[in-house]
Parts: sequence; C-alpha cells; structure tokens
Amino acid sequence: MTKNSKRVAAVFAVLLAGSCAGPNSGNSPMADGAANHPITVEPATKSLQVSFSAGDAGLMPDDSARFDEFVQSYLSSDGTGAMNVSVPDGPGSAATIEYFGERLASAGVPRSRIMVGTHQGGNGHVELGYMAYVAHVDSCGDWSQNAGDTLSNMPMPNFGCSVQHNIAAQIDNPRDLVVPRAMGATDATRRNGVVTAYEKGTPTSATKTPDQSVAVSDVH
Repeated sequence: MTKNSKRVAAVFAVLLAGSCAGPNSGNSPMADGAANHPITVEPATKSLQVSFSAGDAGLMPDDSARFDEFVQSYLSSDGTGAMNVSVPDGPGSAATIEYFGERLASAGVPRSRIMVGTHQGGNGHVELGYMAYVAHVDSCGDWSQNAGDTLSNMPMPNFGCSVQHNIAAQIDNPRDLVVPRAMGATDATRRNGVVTAYEKGTPTSATKTPDQSVAVSDVH
C-alpha cells in the first residue's frame, strides 16, 4: 500500500468512526428527556353546576361545599381570567345574580373579574366557569424498538417520559410555564427592620425560638 493510500484509508476510518458515534439524524430520541417528551400547556374550561332556588335559602350543604372548592381552585390558579356566572332567566334572575356575586366577592374573587349573565332553561341550575391551564404530556408506552438491541447506543423512545409526567402532575399552576407571576407587595415593616439591623451591625436574620432549634442525634 502506498503512502497516499494509507492516508486516504486513515481519513476514511476517522470519518466512518465519527458517523457511527455522531447523533442520529432520524427520529431517534435525544439524550434529553424533556426534549423527547415536552410538557405542553393548554387552556381548559373549568365548570360547575349548582342547584339554586332562592336567595334566602342559599345553597344546599353539598352544593355549598362544591362551590367553595371550585372558587378556591380558581383563586389558587392565580385568577386566570374572569369567573363567569350564568343564572336561569326569569323573575328571580336579578336576586340570584346578586347572591352569587356577593358570595364570590366575599370569597376573595375581585368584583372586576365576576362576569354575570342569564340562560334559558337549565332546570334551575346556576352555571359557573373560568379558564384555566392544564399541563399535558403525551402518553408513554412506545415499545417499538428492541431494548436488547443497543448497537445504536441511542435512548429508547420512552426515555424521560415518566419523569415528565411526574413534573407535569406536580406543577401547582401550569400558567407559570407560560408567563411568570407578578411580584407580590413587599413587607415594608420587615424591610425596615432588616435595614436598621444591618446599619447597626446586628444579625438581620429572624431569631429562632428554642423549640425551633434542632440537633443531630448522638445515638449510634
């Protein structure tokens, strides 16, 4: 073999090795589970129907509990949009709207976000609804590849799927993945206390009580 032939063979071997070790340009999963199974955030309508007869009677205990739970779910979702209230059209519609409007306001829903209206029929049911966000990951269980065939040294299709599902299920408010929450109001009293302690050269951290102190056990 000539000297030039050896050089060509060496270059070809390096290119061949690089093509074997490089990433697959096909549909093979990447080494990033989040890229293989991304979390998507989609809007979803949350709704509730409760029976209501008159303002002086209010809601029945079961409906009242469901109503309170529904409102708390709305508030915990950082108030994503308006709370819609639709009552049956009729002589008592104005009183029903007033009842639910006041109850929502007393529960902490801003009045500017309470949208009211009427509907025909409904068997006396009052309908409430709001727009929320839901975190979604495609289903796992893709066993199209042979797990015993590792020649390609590429991740399996299910790589990272269960982890992504767990993360999506633990997100308190999926809307946080779309837009960050606004900062809350600062605690002026605490801020002044920390600045004053800093200027005096004293510790700025909160003082712990004896029952808040912990120690590592010396039991062997």
